[in-house]
Amino acid sequence: MSKTFEMTFSPRFSETDGMGHISNTVIPIWFEAARDPIFEIFVPSMKMTDWNLILAGFNVTFSAPSFYGKPVTILTNISRIGSASFEVYQRCMQDGKLTAEGRTTMVHYDYESESSMKLSEVIKEKLKEYHV
Repeated sequence: MSKTFEMTFSPRFSETDGMGHISNTVIPIWFEAARDPIFEIFVPSMKMTDWNLILAGFNVTFSAPSFYGKPVTILTNISRIGSASFEVYQRCMQDGKLTAEGRTTMVHYDYESESSMKLSEVIKEKLKEYHV
């Protein structure tokens, strides 16, 4: 069975829309914050000068509203591992209910040469621990 990264957020009043729902612009931000444990696999120091990842694309599908006043948990796994890229699969849960799903393609990247880099076997093994 694979491991899952979990991060819980307390929705802020400022993140709500006129209907009392969490704005659809907020969940992608929570998804990004919940990717920190994955970023640490690549850049343990989390220093921007050592950064070696680039976001190639993402999509979010909303299935139910999230609301102010109740914690939201983001569950993060890896859904695909390629030679130089991987896909992060995330779920937004509130009260045990799925409210949104996201898929983000990340590329192992060399900013100096402006090109992708192969994932090392060590990195692949760490990612496989969270593969679904």
